[in-house]
Order: sequence, then C-alpha cells, then structure tokens
Amino acid sequence: MTFVGASAMINGKTQGAFPAAKALLSTVYEGALVDFDTALKIEARWFTNILTNPSSSAMIRSLFVNKTALEKGAVRPQGIADQSVRTVGVLGAGMMGAGIALVSAMAGIKVILIDQQQPAADRGKAHSANYMDKGIKRGKATAEKKAAVLELITATTDYAALKDADLIIEAVFEDPTVKASVTKAVEAVIATDCIFASNTSTLPISELAKASTRPDQFIGIHFFSPVERMALVEIIKGKQTGDRAVAKALDYVRQIRKTPIVVNDARFFYANRCIIPYINEGIRMVSEGVAPALIDNAARMLGFPVGPLQLVDETSIDLGAKIARATKAAMGNAYPDGAVDEVIFKMEDQGRLGRKAKAGFFAYDDSGKRLGYWDGLGDQYPLAAMQPELTDVQHRLMFAQVLEAVKALEEGVLMDIREGDVGAILGWGFAPWSGGPLSWLDMLGTPYAAQRCDQLQATFGDRFGCPDLLREMAAKNQSFYGRFGTAEQAA
Repeated sequence: MTFVGASAMINGKTQGAFPAAKALLSTVYEGALVDFDTALKIEARWFTNILTNPSSSAMIRSLFVNKTALEKGAVRPQGIADQSVRTVGVLGAGMMGAGIALVSAMAGIKVILIDQQQPAADRGKAHSANYMDKGIKRGKATAEKKAAVLELITATTDYAALKDADLIIEAVFEDPTVKASVTKAVEAVIATDCIFASNTSTLPISELAKASTRPDQFIGIHFFSPVERMALVEIIKGKQTGDRAVAKALDYVRQIRKTPIVVNDARFFYANRCIIPYINEGIRMVSEGVAPALIDNAARMLGFPVGPLQLVDETSIDLGAKIARATKAAMGNAYPDGAVDEVIFKMEDQGRLGRKAKAGFFAYDDSGKRLGYWDGLGDQYPLAAMQPELTDVQHRLMFAQVLEAVKALEEGVLMDIREGDVGAILGWGFAPWSGGPLSWLDMLGTPYAAQRCDQLQATFGDRFGCPDLLREMAAKNQSFYGRFGTAEQAA
C-alpha cells in the first residue's frame, strides 16, 4: 500500500520527467521482493541505467559544475579589485524594491529604501518584517536575526540619504520617462564612483543609460519575482557599460547568494526573450482550438513548473498586453504575434487579467484558488475536433524557446553557453532534466533539430525557421558544448 501511494506521489511531483525519482522507488520496491544479494544487483543496474541516461550528465553539468562556476565568478572581468557592496540604495519600495531590500539586508548590506511617499517606503520595509516573522514561526529565523535585518534598512523619501551608497538599484515603474527622472535626481547626490543599476525586465539598458552622465557606470540588474525565492539574477551590459560596473553587479549578486548570468543588451535581454515565445505559443494553440489542459499538461510533463496558460495568469494578462503593444510598436510590420494578441486583448477587454483579478484563463474562487479552466474560453475558442499529438504540442513549446536561445548566442546576447543553460533552468524552470535549451539540442543532435525546425516551420509557420547557426552546426554535425564549451564547461 505504501508503494502504491509513493508511486502516485512521485509521478504527481515529477510528471515522469525526472528519471532518477522513479528509478529510486523501483530499486526499493523490486529489492524488497528478493534476497539481499539480488537486491544489490537490482540497485546497481538501476544506478547504471540512470548514470548512462543523458539527463544525468546534463543536469550535473548545468546544475552543479556550471552553476558553481558562475557563482564563483567565472565571467567576472579580469583585473578588477573586489567590489563588495557596503550600502545599497533601492529606489521604489513596491514588490520588487521591497524584495531587493530584504535580500540585501539579509546578506548584511546596509539598505536605503526610497519611495515618493513615506507610508509606501514604510510598507516596503514592513515586507522584510513580515518575511522574518514567517521565518521565526517555521524555526528558520530568530527575533535577533529579524532585529538585525530591520536595523540595516532605512525607509525614507530623502534622496540625500543615498550619499554614501556605492550601488544604486532603481526599481521604479517600467516607464523610460520616470526612470530617466529618477536617474538624474539620484546622480545629483551620489558619489562619483557609485554604480547605478536599473531593475528592468524589458526596457533596453543602453537607452535608459542616456539619462545618465556616466553611462560606463550604468548597468541592468534584472531580478525575478518573487526576489527572495528566485535564484537567478540577470545582469545586462549596455553598449557603454564598463568592466567595473559588471564586477560590482557580480560581486553584489554573490553577496546575496544568488546565481548571476551576464548578457549583452537587446530587446527582452535573454530570459524574457525565451519566456515570451513559450507563453505566446500556448496562447496561439488556444486560438487554434487545442484543449487548454493539453497545452499546460504537455509543458508540465516536460518538467516545467507551470504551463504557459497558468504562467500568464500568474504574471497577469494585462502585463502581457502591455508588452505586446510595446513590441508591436517597435517591430512594426515584422511583428509576428497578431494571432496571440487577438486572444490577449479580448481577455483584457473582458477584465480577465489573471489571478490578481480572480479571472483569467482559469476560474478562481474568492480566495484566489484555481477552480479549473474558464468555461467561457471554450465558447470563444471551440475545441478542434481533432486534437494534436502530445509530441507536437511539446515540440512547439520547446522549440519556441530553444530557437530564441540559439539566436541569442548567434547574436552575441549570450556570451557564455553556460549562462544560457543555467539561466533558463533557474530563471523560468526550463525542463531541468535536459540541462537547459542548448543542452537539450545537443541531446537531440543538431542534424535532427534542424530537420525538426523545417517540419515545424512547414506546418506551423516561419517562427520555427532554423537559425543560420543551427543550420551550419547541423551540416557539420557539431554539438553546442563541443563547439562553444571549454574543457571545463563540457565536464
């Protein structure tokens, strides 16, 4: 009876995407039915089976070897003295700013938390108090630790309090005009050698840096939400960002015990560049009449923590609409996602903005708990009589992301292959068993990957067109880690 329940629990947690969990349970169950010596043989065989599974080496490489290397400064500029942060100024005490203040204070860094209104600044500091209270209840923190954290945070409206800061992290509203105004006001009071960072998820750093009188000291530090839980921090180099700013950002991320990746400035940087096509492909399939449950469950069976429809509900549909409008304005006739916009804008017009509105692709109860997919979705987008094969749905969701990762590498947005894989797993939960998008392409083999791109392009559209880099590598039968990985990276 125990094993029946255990098997169901493991499958519920892993959706069958992680082979080691099933192998471990099989070892125990099968071993319990035979004598001890035979049980040892069974264990050895299951262990060998897992060891020879390509998922094993991929996960070890990305989640242990490469992750550790990045945390130890593998991509830190050479010859720059230690840039550990003593005092950080956080501009904006909303959800992101409050989270940044919390993780900074927990690392022993003095924090100046600024907002326009004192009550807002105080609420930002209260977030740390509430977080520590929860930790005390779980036995993860003490009253002394809480007091020490709160002692390090000064909540104020006075920019003059930033005069001793050696790092500024701006986390105000995602509007270039607002950010430019804040940048100018802060640079009037901070020291000449203070590094200024913008926590933005979509706005180009090189454009934001135009408001600065010292663009070489301007950099992007993109936190993921919620800050205290997400392990990844994306550092973005603008066109004029100097090495000291990069070193400062990396040393700060090390201090707060998170994993950094460094990318060059481009639209959506790296993480959002890959996440948005994943969400869009899921929404596009809804408009085609694919069952919403098939879309989300196909993703979860690949090891993603949530499917694309649940993800857009969690992040808010109106945010997706805002990004879509900005992207369309920037790309003009080259904009490829009109079919997606039809769904998103219709949901927005109906006030179905996601979990925060208790109405989105899912229906919710008064407490915000999901009750299932919204019945009205089927009325607006009736299910197709013939549903697609699971593999086709999964390949659409996977290739929508991995082709953007290849293009990011091809265009120099990604500067280190390790950051592409580690960033994908930690940033948005990309199929951890695969080792990351570029590692997954190595598993498939570049010749097959290029061939599959052609099939998907012919059936579903040009967004699946094979990038030139992948086509070239397929012709030479090269792997990504064989071509771009050093001996250490390929270990």
